[in-house]
Amino acid sequence: MTTTTPLSYGTPETPRVAVRGEARLEVDPEIARVGITVSARGTDRRGALDHLTRRNNQVLDLVRSYGDAVEELETGAFSITPQLADKGRHERVRAYHGRVYLTATLADFSALGELSTRLADLELTSVDGPWWALRPDSPAHREARQEAVREAVKRAREYAQALGAELAAIVELADIGAENAPLPPPAASMRAAAPGYGGAAEQPPALDLEPRRQTVYAHVNARFTMTRPAL
Repeated sequence: MTTTTPLSYGTPETPRVAVRGEARLEVDPEIARVGITVSARGTDRRGALDHLTRRNNQVLDLVRSYGDAVEELETGAFSITPQLADKGRHERVRAYHGRVYLTATLADFSALGELSTRLADLELTSVDGPWWALRPDSPAHREARQEAVREAVKRAREYAQALGAELAAIVELADIGAENAPLPPPAASMRAAAPGYGGAAEQPPALDLEPRRQTVYAHVNARFTMTRPAL
């Protein structure tokens, strides 16, 4: 018994049509991330570590005070680096520099501006962001994929109708990606560095930050069979 492998192309009796379905949605962001850098400097290692620990705890306490408005608070890296004297033949340490890098993720944008300015008002603390994003399981991704499939069906039907035929069945549907496209640095980004010493007597005014809309793309390849064209 001979097994016949189905052809990857159509026949005069059962033509095939291959199309690409695309979708592009503009949606509001769901989360915002803020990068925080805590710094310290001391003439001896222990002094730099003590200052860094104190300032890091201040940042953690401030961010955690916002409760459920902050979804995640993560420490990305820690470093303590000796700075050697510029002159001299010996490895003499002039000072020690310490840094802690943290990331805070917020879903409550009403608290974002206030938290950002309060962080920037802390001693030797830098703030970067915000970076707007969607959650990985955002409904926007599903909506874009479904829209891409509908577009593929619509396009295939238009091709078939142009030949006086109708779509008969779908042969293949290939998902080749449905995720956020890489975006340039957000226009509403902010970088603020706190003063080196002391702090404001009063709480600084909150920044008015406008969320940047996110672009979601989806692409699919689809193959259909159609009835015999009326040529």
